[in-house]
Amino acid sequence: MNRPLITLVGAAVPGLSATAQAAEPLKIGISAEPYPPFTYTSSAGEWTGFEVELGMAICEAMGRACEITPTGWSGIIPSLKAGRIDMIMNSMSITEARQRVIDFSEPYYFTPGAFVAADDLELGGPDDLGGQVLGVQAATTNATYARRALRDSVDDIRLYDQAEQVNRDLLSGRLDVILADEIAMTEFLERDEAEGFEIKATAPRHAAYGEGVGIGIRQDDDALEADLNAAIAKVREDGTCGALSEDYFGTDICT
Repeated sequence: MNRPLITLVGAAVPGLSATAQAAEPLKIGISAEPYPPFTYTSSAGEWTGFEVELGMAICEAMGRACEITPTGWSGIIPSLKAGRIDMIMNSMSITEARQRVIDFSEPYYFTPGAFVAADDLELGGPDDLGGQVLGVQAATTNATYARRALRDSVDDIRLYDQAEQVNRDLLSGRLDVILADEIAMTEFLERDEAEGFEIKATAPRHAAYGEGVGIGIRQDDDALEADLNAAIAKVREDGTCGALSEDYFGTDICT
């Protein structure tokens, strides 16, 4: 799973724009807060994970050098718009609200939100959340869903800056339930300290979750968008995305 990260790339995909060659490295913005198994630091201190490896494979398909640029999640879109990073590849769902300020590539995966709680808590879905304390990471599609769909059924919704803060407060008993990405929660539940917790239900399809996860880019960056879409298609068709997904999740989540 932890293969060496690719920093320099080779042949480009036929049909990609000529500007995709011999240019400055593209800066891939990811959250500075680890989000395993999508983005996290290895024991050697290097960033790795499903999206880091997939991002490098996409860059290789474009014939571009890329570098990982950690950025605080709450400021990642402003960093993109200001030119400090060139794209966001950090499980960012394509939503109507975000499309007002940035553009996206084609989606490369989709996963629903999941409700996680102690295994002895009776919880069949969102309608059973009355009286529970729910935790969710702020500025995420799960937070948007909670705000839009759960305000009338949950008395106490607590927002956190980082996903790991939500996880810790669930384990410590300060939260009864958390709502987070299902794949990330599957990984979280494999930890020894998460014994006794389980996924109770997944959130229903809702406009808050958008069309899937795509790579965020600046508006009107048409050449990069075209190159990314061609490269995403290539890594899907040649099995690279599926193989990485199987490595990290045991299933193919690539759209």
